[in-house]
Amino acid sequence: MPLFVLGFWHRLSKHQILWLTALIGVILILSAALFAWTQHVSWFLGLYWAVTTVTTVGYGDVTPHNTIGRVIAMGTMLTAIPLAGVAFGGWTAALVSIHLRRMWGLAMSKTHDHLVILGDSPLLNHVLPDLLAQHEHIVVVSPRDPASWPAGVTGLSGDPTQPHTLAQAHLPHARQILVLGDQDGTVLMSAIEAHRLAPSVPLFAVTQSRQAAQTLKDLGLPHSVASQDLLGHMLAKSLETPHAADFFISLLTDAHRVLQEIPAEAAWAGRPLDRLPIPDHATVLAIIRASRILTAVDRETIHPGDRLLCLLEALADGQPATQHPS
Repeated sequence: MPLFVLGFWHRLSKHQILWLTALIGVILILSAALFAWTQHVSWFLGLYWAVTTVTTVGYGDVTPHNTIGRVIAMGTMLTAIPLAGVAFGGWTAALVSIHLRRMWGLAMSKTHDHLVILGDSPLLNHVLPDLLAQHEHIVVVSPRDPASWPAGVTGLSGDPTQPHTLAQAHLPHARQILVLGDQDGTVLMSAIEAHRLAPSVPLFAVTQSRQAAQTLKDLGLPHSVASQDLLGHMLAKSLETPHAADFFISLLTDAHRVLQEIPAEAAWAGRPLDRLPIPDHATVLAIIRASRILTAVDRETIHPGDRLLCLLEALADGQPATQHPS
């Protein structure tokens, strides 16, 4: 029953509650002035009568003494008292709703430049420490209890496929969006809805199967990977080359090297890689062309729109030594 009442009052918008409050104030002042004028009392005493009448306290120490005063009293009772009940109920419901939503992990203060993670899976428990090292603020939308997340993580309890739940994470103001989960259907729905709400925010999805990852790419979400493929290729390559897995892990976790994508300048178009002004501390690992990864970089020429995947030396704070290889 209390939730039903809160839902009823929640239908009143903030602007409507403000207008009601302002209207009550106007009626209060007008009633006080008319009462003071017709009953020949001070304006303060008229205001005192109006307040006790509207709040239904009714001490009875100040009452109208003639017909016109009683008409003013009836008008005040029939207008201001119902409006005051609606306004006070709206303010109370709004405050209670905010408290309950925060307590249940359904709302958070506005933030920006944060990492949003949609969904939950055992993989998240393993990658979360690395993500916390790279992002000051992480928001996770999942059915998990918000109190179970470590410091630095804001948990929003809810279904990451629902728009009203995603709205709480302020997706348009996020730096990046990561989508994962145990079921590809949930990942697909969450990724599609998140991209609809924040089309300009980079989104990366982790699916279980290759087909789901390809589906996202066909839908215009190029940054997706199938965890089965990633683990399968890594395992197969490690059986063939025992140190392959160690090499890739070292490459990704080396504190002295940073991977970075750099857009190719327009003046580089048509030039081979060895003719580009790339400094010695930068190594081009691949060329990214229309979502394709070209690793035979020594045989490629730069096309308009290409991006270079580079391995750069890192500074003491972990940032690349240069933001542009020119």
